[in-house]
Amino acid sequence: MQERLAELEVRLTFQDKTIQELNEVVTRQQRQLDRMARELAMLKAQLQILAPSPAASDAEETPPPHY
Repeated sequence: MQERLAELEVRLTFQDKTIQELNEVVTRQQRQLDRMARELAMLKAQLQILAPSPAASDAEETPPPHY
């Protein structure tokens, strides 16, 4: 019985360590995703400023000559 209890304690310790390591990985990845999302939003904004859409708005669009 004592041997089984010791084995369970060892397994629990190993699982706790594994869970902590996985949590650190997930936390680090979430920070990276958040940073990448902010960078993507900034790049989109810069792209729109530097290269506006080539399509004219409906108000600016002149009808084709055959109208």
